[in-house]
Amino acid sequence: MSSLSLAPERRNALPLAMPHAPAGPLPAHRLSVVVPMFNELANAAPLIDAVQAALAAYPQPWELVVVDDGSTDGTGAALQRHAARVGPHVRIVRLARNFRQTAAMQAGIDAARGDVIVTMDGDLQNDPRDIPALVARLLADDLDLVAGWRRQRQDGFVLRRLPSLLANRLIRRVSGLAFQDLGCSLKAFRAPVLRQVRLYGEMHRFIPAWLATVTSPERMAEVPVRHHARQQGQSKYGLSRSFRVVVDLLAVHYFLRFGTRPGHFFGGIGLVAMTLGGLMLAYLGVLKLLGESVGTRPLLALGFFSVMGGLQFLTTGVLAELLMRVYYDGGHARPYHARPVVEPAAGEGWHG
Repeated sequence: MSSLSLAPERRNALPLAMPHAPAGPLPAHRLSVVVPMFNELANAAPLIDAVQAALAAYPQPWELVVVDDGSTDGTGAALQRHAARVGPHVRIVRLARNFRQTAAMQAGIDAARGDVIVTMDGDLQNDPRDIPALVARLLADDLDLVAGWRRQRQDGFVLRRLPSLLANRLIRRVSGLAFQDLGCSLKAFRAPVLRQVRLYGEMHRFIPAWLATVTSPERMAEVPVRHHARQQGQSKYGLSRSFRVVVDLLAVHYFLRFGTRPGHFFGGIGLVAMTLGGLMLAYLGVLKLLGESVGTRPLLALGFFSVMGGLQFLTTGVLAELLMRVYYDGGHARPYHARPVVEPAAGEGWHG
């Protein structure tokens, strides 16, 4: 059972928006909608109203967690005023300064109390009316992630759609995930699975890739969702994020392939460098024995530094392996992730 699940009487005691009418035979769950916002004063109240209208008849308890990422235009105060009018199921988390979208999203995930967590942008380009469909697919098909696909994206081609198209192709190639739109913030997760990863830097774009380190890609799906053109406020995205995507992608590639075996990564580079350097020095050694002068040849310096660099990579791999073992042996985490096991009743499960 999830550590977030509560007895029915305790679940109903939480200040979550309660259903007005059943909408379908969904399993019992609590839904948390997480929205990071930064300098979105014009969208603060409309966002809360849009989510409230979309989930007014939701058949399970739900809450809205809006994270003000250190806004300087009064967004945080506007969110708090409007949340007080709507109800206690709208919770506002205000960060001390602008920590950027990934940290704000992680703050919202940490504050969420639901068994299912849905993330979305705060610019009203994502449509809250798609939330029930994403959650239904997640629970009906027993998935860990259902991501939105902005099939008919309402953004400019040069500044938004073209960089996103190139980034999606690159991410798909590196991560092996067959998602069409990895940049869409509208996603539904099982909370226990999502909480097994931590988001840093600009890694909110790679959440499916990070989830692939703790669950199978077969437990992920993508469904088309609505997308609207921005009506108010100013976009926080630009071409500069494309460069950050490439840098972050290198980190994703490393952790996906070598997160639990760093010695193979550094050791492989070290062995190649030492082998090449050794061949260079052996060649020069033969020439020296034949009477040629090799002291001023650039190949001597290249071979020497290749051997020394390879040795450094090998020792770095050994140190990385030691740190990894200390990390896992210290109880901080496990090198694997397993789904909950249904324990047999007393007296069962034994042979003989």
